[in-house]
Amino acid sequence: MATITVKINGEEHEVEQGMTVLQACEQAGVEIPRFCYHERLSVAGNCRMCLVEVKPGPPKPAASCALPVAPNQEIFTDTPMVHKARNGVMEFLLINHPLDCPICDQGGECDLQDQAMAYGRGGSRYHENKRAVKDKYMGPLINTIMTRCIHCTRCVRFSAEVAGVEEIGLLNRGENAEISTLEKALDSEMSANVIDLCPVGALTSKPYAFEARPWELKKTESVDVMDAVGSNIRVDTRGNEVLRVLPRLNEDVNEEWISDKTRYACDGLRRQRLDRPYVRGEDGKLKPATWPEAMTAIAGAVKGMKRDAMAAIVGDQADAESVYSLKKLMASLGVANLDCRQDGAKLDATTRAGYIFNTTIAGIDEADALLIVGSNIRWEAPIINARIRKRWMGGQLKVASIGPQVKTTFDVDYLGAGPETLSDVASGKHPFAKILKDAEKPMIIVGMGAINRPDGAAVLATAKKLADDFGMVKDGWNGFNVLHTAASRVGALDLGFVPGEGGKSVPEIVDGAASGAVKFVYLLGADEVDLTGGKAFVVYQGHHGDRGAHAADVILPGAAYTEKNATFVNTEGRVQLARRAAFPPGEAKDDWAILRALSETLGKALPWIDFDGLRKAMREEYPHLARIDDAEAAEWGDFGTAGEMNAAPFKSPIDNFYMTDPISRASETMAECTQTFVLDRQSEGTGTNG
Repeated sequence: MATITVKINGEEHEVEQGMTVLQACEQAGVEIPRFCYHERLSVAGNCRMCLVEVKPGPPKPAASCALPVAPNQEIFTDTPMVHKARNGVMEFLLINHPLDCPICDQGGECDLQDQAMAYGRGGSRYHENKRAVKDKYMGPLINTIMTRCIHCTRCVRFSAEVAGVEEIGLLNRGENAEISTLEKALDSEMSANVIDLCPVGALTSKPYAFEARPWELKKTESVDVMDAVGSNIRVDTRGNEVLRVLPRLNEDVNEEWISDKTRYACDGLRRQRLDRPYVRGEDGKLKPATWPEAMTAIAGAVKGMKRDAMAAIVGDQADAESVYSLKKLMASLGVANLDCRQDGAKLDATTRAGYIFNTTIAGIDEADALLIVGSNIRWEAPIINARIRKRWMGGQLKVASIGPQVKTTFDVDYLGAGPETLSDVASGKHPFAKILKDAEKPMIIVGMGAINRPDGAAVLATAKKLADDFGMVKDGWNGFNVLHTAASRVGALDLGFVPGEGGKSVPEIVDGAASGAVKFVYLLGADEVDLTGGKAFVVYQGHHGDRGAHAADVILPGAAYTEKNATFVNTEGRVQLARRAAFPPGEAKDDWAILRALSETLGKALPWIDFDGLRKAMREEYPHLARIDDAEAAEWGDFGTAGEMNAAPFKSPIDNFYMTDPISRASETMAECTQTFVLDRQSEGTGTNG
C-alpha cells in the first residue's frame, strides 16, 4: 500500500495512505485520548475527545478518529488549542455524569477516570441539576446504570457488527438520548464483551457486581477449556477463589473477545467440587476415604485382571500431561482399550490433517467460499462464528450449510439436512459446487454433528473427497477443517490416545461394561459417557461430582483448568499453556500427580517424579508439543473410510450452549442464562438457535 509523509508534533513519519490521523499518531507512539473510537469497530466520531490541530485546515480542532491523513499534513496533539478543546469536552461529559466512583464497579479500570485525571478541570461551571436515566434490563449478565452513560455507542456497534445481533440501539436525541435493548435480554453468546468495551461504568458485570477492586486481584494468564477454540484469557483470583475471567489479546485466536460461557462459567468452579477421595462400600454407597485407601481399592480391582477386560476413557477437559501419563500407565498394564472420543466421533488419529482446523482461525480472513457440514458454529465456537461474520461483512465470503437449520449471524445458503445433500455437492450436482470450484480459497468446516455418528468415517471420507476434488488443498492453503467441541480432543489425538491393536472404542467399552466383557474402566474427567448400571469397576478422576462420578466405585479428586499448569491443543492444532491461578480444594491433587502415585501402587512406577520431568518426557516423544503458540501445518494424507452414509440428518452435539461440561453445569450464572435464553424462549416458541 502506498505510503505518505506527515508531520506529527514536528517529526516526520511515513504512514499508510487511508489511515486516520488517530491511527497515524498511535503508530508514531503519540497517545490520543478517546471514548467512542475502537480499532475493531466502525468510526462513530461522537465523543470528540480525540481532538487535534491540523494544518493545512480550518483554525479549529478536528476529530482525529474520522479524519484521513493527507500528504504533507502537519498534526499537533499538544498545543494550547488542543488542551483547551479536550478540557472543554471533558467538562461537557461530566455535566451529567454522576461522579459516583466510590460505588462504581468500573472504579480503577475506568477510561473516564483516567482521562479526567489528564484533562478534567478543578471545578465545574455548570450548576443545573444532572439528568437521571432509568436503568435498563439487558439480561442476567449485564448490569446497567445508565445515568453514567456517555453515549459513545461502542455497545451498539459491537452488537451490530461483531456479535451480529442488532438488539442494542440509541433512542431519542440530544439530552434525551438513551441506550436501550427495549427491555429485552441481549441474546448473543458474546454479549458480555460490551462490558469490556464500555469506557465508563454504565455497563458492568452483573455476577461480579461489588465483588472486588482490581488491585485486590491476582492476575494469571491462561487459556479457556469451555470449547476447543482455546481463547486466551486472564484469570483473576482473590485468595483461592476465581472471581472473574477476562479476555486476553491474541490476534490469531480470539482477537480480544471471549464467549459468555468462557467468561461466566467460572462460578461453577466452587460448586459441586470433589475435595476428597471416595470409595463405594459393600452397601453400595460412596464413602469418604484416604488416598492410600482409594489407591489400594483400585489396586485390588486391577489385580489378576486380564488386560482385555480393562479400559480407559479421557474426558473433554483433560490436559495433555495427564493424558500422556494415563496412556503410559495403561501401556505398562498392556491395555489397548483406550479412547478420547467420548462422543464416538470417527476421527482417525494417524493423519493429523484429518482432525484439525487446517485453515487456522486467522486463515478464515482469506477464505472466499465456505461450506459448513453438521455444525451449529454459533453455539459450538462463538469466536470462530464471529471471525466468519467478520469476513462475510467484508463482502468476500459466500457461506452455505448442510445440517441443523439455525439462526445465524451472517447470510447462509441452507442446502439440506444430511448426507444426501453432501453427496450432491461432492459430486458436483448441486449449484453451490460451482461456487466452491470457482473460489480461490474455498474451505469446508466439518462439525462433530457429522462425524459422531455410526457412519461418521464415511461422512469424513466424503468431505475429504470434496476437499480434494474442489482444490481446497494446495500450496499455502488447506481449506479442510474439523471443528471440535472438546478442549482436550486434539491434544489427546496427537498423543495417540485411541484404541490400540484389537482395542475397543468408547461405544464398545460402554457396551462391554454393560455386558460384563469390560470389568474395569478408568475415566479421566469423562462425564459424557453413561456407565451407570454397568458391571464394570469404575474409577473416576475429575474435579466435579458430575455424571462420571455418579457411576464410580472409586473417586479421585483432581484439579480444574484454573488450578494446574498444563498444555492444551486447540482445534487448529495450536499448542497453548494454561497456568495455575488457584489451588485445588481440600485433598484434591494435580491429575498427573494422582496417576504417578497410582502407577507406584500398581507396581508400574512411571519414570518421572515431578512435573518438569513429565513435561520433558512428553515433549521428547512429541516434539511439536514444545512449540508453544504454534499452529503447525499438517501433512495432507488419507483418512476416513469410504462407504454408505445413512440418510439421518446431521444434528449439532450441543442443545444448550450454556451447559456443556461439568463446570458450566455447576454454574449458577449459566443456569440463569439457560432459563432466560433457552427454556423461556422455547416456551415462547421463539428459540433463536439450535
